[in-house]
Amino acid sequence: MKQADPGEGQDFVRIQELQEKVNDLSGQLEMANLVFEHIHNGAVVTNCEGIVTQFNRPYSEFLGLKVEEVVGRNVVDVIENTRMHIVAQTGEPEMMRAQRIQGKEMVVQRIPIKKDGKVIAVFGQVMFKATEEVHRLAKRLELMDSKVKLYEKELSELRKTRYSLSSIKGDSEVLTRLRYEAGKAAEHSLPVLITGESGTGKGIFAQAIHQASANRLRPFVQINCSAIPKDLFESELFGYEKGAFTGALSGGKPGKFELAQGGTLFLDEIGEMPLEMQPKLLQVLEEKVFERVGGTEPKKADCRIIAATNANLEDMVAKKSFRRDLFYRLNVVRLHIPPLRSHREDIEQIVNYLLGQTAEQFSGMRYHLTPEAMDVLANYGWPGNVRELNNVLERTLALMKGNVIRVEDLPFHLRTPRPLKSKGGPWDIREILFETEKKILIDVLAFTKNNKAKAAKLLGIDRTALYRKMTRFGILV
Repeated sequence: MKQADPGEGQDFVRIQELQEKVNDLSGQLEMANLVFEHIHNGAVVTNCEGIVTQFNRPYSEFLGLKVEEVVGRNVVDVIENTRMHIVAQTGEPEMMRAQRIQGKEMVVQRIPIKKDGKVIAVFGQVMFKATEEVHRLAKRLELMDSKVKLYEKELSELRKTRYSLSSIKGDSEVLTRLRYEAGKAAEHSLPVLITGESGTGKGIFAQAIHQASANRLRPFVQINCSAIPKDLFESELFGYEKGAFTGALSGGKPGKFELAQGGTLFLDEIGEMPLEMQPKLLQVLEEKVFERVGGTEPKKADCRIIAATNANLEDMVAKKSFRRDLFYRLNVVRLHIPPLRSHREDIEQIVNYLLGQTAEQFSGMRYHLTPEAMDVLANYGWPGNVRELNNVLERTLALMKGNVIRVEDLPFHLRTPRPLKSKGGPWDIREILFETEKKILIDVLAFTKNNKAKAAKLLGIDRTALYRKMTRFGILV
């Protein structure tokens, strides 16, 4: 019987090992081909001489050519305006380049494949089938960037003061009823019109309604209608496209309606909105769509509208300085915030709440008032309402020592009210308010050493409003 040759056994094992390697390489090659076939928008590979070696199905379907008809041909005969052969010569990659194919501007990339420092192939890919896709992507990124900045700002503000229904302090019948009505308004998305004197807290009510709504996690975007130049109003509300006007940002800019998508748009001082802008706002509120300035693409206006004013809109409608149809569109749910002097029983609770809020800006010390000091605050007229009360407390804490507020720590005009002489008599409310507001402005400007920015911040108004009031009262500094 013939004995087995040991060499033959070794050859068999070697053949098995080689077969396993072949199978492994075949699997890898199949996977590579599958990946190549699934590259979005099309891909091509050429050798160093520009001959097509691979051409995936998305590219063949786009060009209307069969893969087997393309492989083996020179790339310049297959793809118009190609530079694949040039990249093979230079060895320099070309990323995000424009290329016109079949009458369309596309964005492509061409990457040289090197081995031992030499180009052996070039990989090409269509990134976007049309430059419009790039523009749309840029707009989306720009909008997202604007929203991120808005969310960061809103989050920062909410960390400092998170206004909710519980932030509205007071147990009087009027405030109890207003909290209830604000809570009911938060249950739906109907427009809300908040009216009341300056400083009564209309903005706090607006944010409280938003915070109590189902959209509390979406943006709360505020726009002050009295602080925007007339010529820029439309672009602030609706945004603008690239080149819409001189000075426009190169990529355009989203407006407040766009940024407030899914959330709440708060139109503060709505009575100051230019008359020519009112029909445009009305159209958006009724049709729920808008266009950017200089744009043609309609965008959905999906946000809740809350408006506020210290003006008498009914009188403005009668004088034709405010559109009647817009007034009716905004005045669906009406909340009127009363002046502080009409519910004095709430002053003590409001003072204690504001002291807790204001104390965080100082040493964190707990402050309280003597009964006599509280009586002074309760008996004062507060023409500036809660805003004036808050400013008085801030100024008092900034100047006093210790944590007990006494009568002598309060501003002089609060503890020593002087009789006012006027042509209308000693109780002419208009002149009393005029003189009191003027005195407050003078005191605050003196306290800030005529620093307009600090004075405006203490008063809770912007510098434009401060200059307007200074002109009205004839205050020159």
